[in-house]
Amino acid sequence: MKTDPRSFILANTTLQAPPHVPEIRLHLADEAHDLWQKTEEELEAIGLPPPFWAFAWAGGQGLARYILDHPETVRGKRVLDVATGSGLVAIAAGLAGAVDVFAADIDPWSSGAVALNAAANGVVLNFTGEDVVGCAVDADVVLAGDVFYDKSFADRLLPWFKRLAGQGVVVLVGDPGRSYLPQDCLEGLATYEVAVTRALEDSEVKKTTVWRLT
Repeated sequence: MKTDPRSFILANTTLQAPPHVPEIRLHLADEAHDLWQKTEEELEAIGLPPPFWAFAWAGGQGLARYILDHPETVRGKRVLDVATGSGLVAIAAGLAGAVDVFAADIDPWSSGAVALNAAANGVVLNFTGEDVVGCAVDADVVLAGDVFYDKSFADRLLPWFKRLAGQGVVVLVGDPGRSYLPQDCLEGLATYEVAVTRALEDSEVKKTTVWRLT
């Protein structure tokens, strides 16, 4: 029997505030390890990919914090949040006054999480499940939290980000020092100490920087 994503999300998460962005509430997993284990056991039965949408990752928290503290970054602008997951960064953009926000993620479960989280924060978001990487975008600002964890994904993202930046799009990345973060085209804007889930990370606090593609 097909599992309803909305029901599964509500049953396996609680509405809570990420530690670094207490202004925002998200449906997050209480016990990270339990949900990841459940995902492995039930993957074939319910078609659930790894639930990145169930956690507030350090890069996303740092980027959301920056946007809330610097609303002029997105105010009145069209914003695209790439690999949105829970929708945290997109929600921050909406709260900061972006005129139009698209949240993009190829994980079909992300759509349900984003819808629930946007409603919990009184924010209207557009969602697309299309793979937007490499495509032309109708946006003034592109946001990406915690996206440089995988080499193949990073190899696709970086040329696209550079091309967008060259076209005048502001590209901002939140990253806690992932392995494939590029080193040659970034300008640091702010650095935060972000509390994270030890079950998913190698420490309880991750030094997270918000970067702008140059």
